[in-house]
Amino acid sequence: MPKAKPVLGLDIGTSAIKMVQLKEAKRGYSLQNFAMAPLPPEAIVDGAMMNSTVIVSSIRQLLQSQRIKNKEAGIAISGHSVIIKKITLPAMTEEELEESIQWEAEQYIPFDINDVNIDVQVLTPEPSEQGQMDVLLVAAKKDMINDYLAVVQEAGLTPVLVDVAAFCVENAFEVNYELPQNETVVLVNIGAAVININVLNRGITAFTRDISMGGNQFTEEIQKQLNVSYEEAEALKLGGGAAQDAESVVPQEVERVILSVSENLAGEIQRSLDFYAATAADSHVSHIYLSGGTSKLPSLYKVIENKVGVPVEILNPFKNIEFDPKRFDPEFIRDVGPSAAVAVGLGIRTADDK
Repeated sequence: MPKAKPVLGLDIGTSAIKMVQLKEAKRGYSLQNFAMAPLPPEAIVDGAMMNSTVIVSSIRQLLQSQRIKNKEAGIAISGHSVIIKKITLPAMTEEELEESIQWEAEQYIPFDINDVNIDVQVLTPEPSEQGQMDVLLVAAKKDMINDYLAVVQEAGLTPVLVDVAAFCVENAFEVNYELPQNETVVLVNIGAAVININVLNRGITAFTRDISMGGNQFTEEIQKQLNVSYEEAEALKLGGGAAQDAESVVPQEVERVILSVSENLAGEIQRSLDFYAATAADSHVSHIYLSGGTSKLPSLYKVIENKVGVPVEILNPFKNIEFDPKRFDPEFIRDVGPSAAVAVGLGIRTADDK
């Protein structure tokens, strides 16, 4: 049997669509295609597609500009429509687990069981002395998944897998970094509207949480406090120039707002890690890896480092991925790297992955 090709990684984020195409190489993967397209602020709100026409159009443009032949795509979901729980069950076979999981899931999921798609993954290969096993339970609302699948199909692609954003970042991390076997590391992906937190204890997911916060908070706060338009606030956040309305804006004022929002954001991450620590026997975190477009804000990682008291590093999802410097400007790849973590994590998957 020939091995299945990696799918086209399509990360439909709140502020941009990122597309990655990888190919298996001798020492891992090589980059075949990478492109991104910005989305207007109201296209996706709270994970819900408010303007599917513009999203379909953006995906089509990316496919045409990159001359994409592979139509099999993988997409990622996150936010409050996705529930991830680590649960302990009596040891059983995969078949028994599939039969009983619907009933088990009802106890843990705050949605009607008929409104969600459910998946499980056994975390412990061997049952414990008590005859139990740890299982990761994932449930996602069907209507949200269907909305995402519909725009992907309308754009001319065949969606073959749906993953969770936090686990995509984990895939990208494992391909590029040494997975610590005796430590706890935290992957924090900060997008425009959602923060995905994934705590890996000895290489296995021990805790996940999605927080409805992100880069948009910075823009909105700059807009409100400095009385500028949304577009100007976005430019100021990214350190760009400002138009006429913002000529009187002092850079220190922008810094003050960014620092204040960074503190709030770091506080939410800290609370999540405190919650994890309260339930874990071995909760010492050795390292935090930040990804997502918002992670590039220079002051943010320092604020998180100070708040949590743990070394913070910006994750580079292209660290071990080969690419042709004639086709891809190394500086551009380095710059967009943090934004591409979810798309890279999708791009290493294949259609026959279980």
